[in-house]
Amino acid sequence: MANGALWLGAAAGGARAVCVLVHGRGQSPEEMQAHILARFSAPEVAFVLPRADGGSWYAARAVDTLTEDTQRALSDALDQLEADLAAARADYPGLPLVLAGFSQGACLSLEYAFSGRPAPEALMAFTGCRVGQPGDLRPQALPPDLPVYLTGSDADPWIPVTAFREAVLELGQSRARLRSDLFPGRGHEVSDAEVAMLQTVLSDLASGKTPGMAAPR
Repeated sequence: MANGALWLGAAAGGARAVCVLVHGRGQSPEEMQAHILARFSAPEVAFVLPRADGGSWYAARAVDTLTEDTQRALSDALDQLEADLAAARADYPGLPLVLAGFSQGACLSLEYAFSGRPAPEALMAFTGCRVGQPGDLRPQALPPDLPVYLTGSDADPWIPVTAFREAVLELGQSRARLRSDLFPGRGHEVSDAEVAMLQTVLSDLASGKTPGMAAPR
């Protein structure tokens, strides 16, 4: 895998779905494994966890106005993510693939989905928004009917509710099959409810179902 991505979970013969899980700023694939994957069981899922050089996909905050430097860094990060998704597809041909991310990884995953690159079967963006401001020139090539789960919090220090709201609007205008959850008071973390939703979506896809994204029981 490109740039030291971490590869976990089911081997090719036993996998029924694939999940590419993208870490946030200052984090690592190992932290995603410890903080998210260790909290549920998905024996039929293979996981690919991309790794950003220096622990960051781009230097700016997601809600900063796009600059040429940020656009270049974002383009490089999207190229790396596309390569990781392609490698996962090659190793697990024909299997449904979920693209998921937390914080900066969620923002990068949203930008990937809007970029017009080869799409996943579902997108899970835990505490995410579009990168840049609404007035910036940003791609709008989201595949219609893409299942998307987007979350946020009114207490998150990195992704304000206004940016979460703008992402919800753009996803709706692009005809995503969207579920969005705002968790009042939740810190900068992935809650149990979000982890349960990821497990539900992966289980649905591994069973050959369209992910429904109903509230986990």
